[in-house]
Amino acid sequence: MAIEMLVGLQVVDDVAYQSYRDEMTPILESYGGEFGYDFKVSEVLKSKTQAPINRVFTISFPDQGAKDSFFSSENYLKIRQDHFEKTVSDTTILATYER
Repeated sequence: MAIEMLVGLQVVDDVAYQSYRDEMTPILESYGGEFGYDFKVSEVLKSKTQAPINRVFTISFPDQGAKDSFFSSENYLKIRQDHFEKTVSDTTILATYER
């Protein structure tokens, strides 16, 4: 059963974040993962966290093993360190569910 996550981010540098996405997407796809939806959010009306959110997306994997392998892969972690940590100030996992 596929695993999908609904994620909220506070992106502080859209151009650099896009570089992160461009570099990590081939790695994501090599694990069978993909982005489903992707939104830039201008206003959050209700939240269960103090973390600001201006980007919301879904990311899915064929199963839990593929998800775990992707997020722990050295190639992904290098790109995350080089780009993500400088461009995103807050991350909120809104939901994780089976599809």
